Amino acid sequence: MKKLKIGSVELELPVMLAPMAGVTDLPFRLLCREQGCAMVYTEMVSAKAIHYRNKNTEELMQTDPAEAPAGIQLFGSDPVLMGEIAAQVEDRPFDLIDINMGCPVPKVVNNHEGSALMKDLKLAGEIIRSVASSVRKPVTVKFRKGFAGDEETAVDLARVAQDAGAAAVAVHGRTREQYYSGRADWEIIRKVKEAVSIPVIGNGDIFSAEDAVRMMAETGCDGVMVARGAKGNPWIFREIRAVMEGHPVPARPELGEIRQMIMRHARMLEQCKGTGRAVREMRKHIAWYTAGCPNSAALRGRVNEAGTMEEMENLVNQYIR
Repeated sequence: MKKLKIGSVELELPVMLAPMAGVTDLPFRLLCREQGCAMVYTEMVSAKAIHYRNKNTEELMQTDPAEAPAGIQLFGSDPVLMGEIAAQVEDRPFDLIDINMGCPVPKVVNNHEGSALMKDLKLAGEIIRSVASSVRKPVTVKFRKGFAGDEETAVDLARVAQDAGAAAVAVHGRTREQYYSGRADWEIIRKVKEAVSIPVIGNGDIFSAEDAVRMMAETGCDGVMVARGAKGNPWIFREIRAVMEGHPVPARPELGEIRQMIMRHARMLEQCKGTGRAVREMRKHIAWYTAGCPNSAALRGRVNEAGTMEEMENLVNQYIR
């Protein structure tokens, strides 16, 4: 399997973990890297929040040498500020800087950020050019098929990004209007790949190793980015890696391995964020980890009432056997 080179960053395998708000914090990124993911991204970080020294942003930018290579994802709509903040964070141990132009959340879109930038290609280009000219590290851009309806803005935005200095683009095959419903349109990824010479990373509906390989075959994309398929399933990366390296797909984790991963994840979260937050945040992760497992519904109900790490661990041991 070919490697993927993004500017000066070379990945041993063309497989990444997509940035996801509330999911891709440091503990989860580390677990995905251990399972074979070749590159990870932070949750999206507001350029304005960094500028105003919001106390929550420092946690979002936490890194660990074990997760490298890693990218930081910034979002904002002011070209000057985006360039300044990119330069400000460049000395941190991130390997590249990604610009979010795909987030569909109303509070982001209504602020003319995220996927709203797909409606203003001139401004999008100014932001990308400002960031790319302010740093030495590679700059990438993640966006969607379009904003609404049957729009296919992705090809035009990819060309704008390339001209403005982006080293690669990632394309999610849904419009902002779709959020995560329906099926991702992989055809738009192929069209983007044919339109630009920089690497194109495909994103959308990768829930198995077979999906990852098929996306690359059908679209010609240079790499794949796994998002929802990794929730509660860091093992998807060892499966993709095996297939791409010509090996059989490993067996799905048994209940014992799932139980061990849940508790390891919980302890890493506790170390990173403290016991109270770790217990609260693990509730959603446990729901994802145990989807389809026996007794999962009962466990979810009980875990939501757990107040300590010991209570949560006892429940996991009781229900996941």
